[in-house]
Amino acid sequence: MQHFPAAPWPTALKVTSALGVLVLLGVGYAAFRVIPPWGFAHRFGWGVALVFPAIALGSLLFVVRGYDVGPSRLEVRRLLWSTWIPLEGLSRVSREPEAVKCSLRIFGNGGLFSFTGLYQNKTIGRFRLFATDLAKSVVLTLPRRTVVVTPAAPHAFTEFLSRSFPGTHTPGPPPGLAPS
Repeated sequence: MQHFPAAPWPTALKVTSALGVLVLLGVGYAAFRVIPPWGFAHRFGWGVALVFPAIALGSLLFVVRGYDVGPSRLEVRRLLWSTWIPLEGLSRVSREPEAVKCSLRIFGNGGLFSFTGLYQNKTIGRFRLFATDLAKSVVLTLPRRTVVVTPAAPHAFTEFLSRSFPGTHTPGPPPGLAPS
């Protein structure tokens, strides 16, 4: 297995995550302050108050820490587990800093500790996203799906995949983009 760390968080992700956590904890605290002292409303109030901190904690669990590439799969390292993506039939690997631009989030997280989930745009269609810094996007084209990841060193990641999976098309960097 070859390990590639996730791209460092850009300032926008840091600010979004910090503000998101503050808002979620603040709303949870405000809900806690108005819980009635007894009865069904008391139990329901506790449930409402705990939902917001649970959203923050749940999002933290899905943070993208890095990527491990093995002989047949990509392992996206999360906080407590990994998501495995089979790489059989990998046909294209390309560095595309604008890949996620103008995307519609179908299901997932749009900036609380990471960008993850199912997205779609006109350029690459429907894709799974496991990202921290969208400017370091690498698009993996597989037979039944497209995956976008953001390793800290996109150039090294694409070179490793093209060497590990012969026959994979790897276009050069976009004009004006130096290898990183």
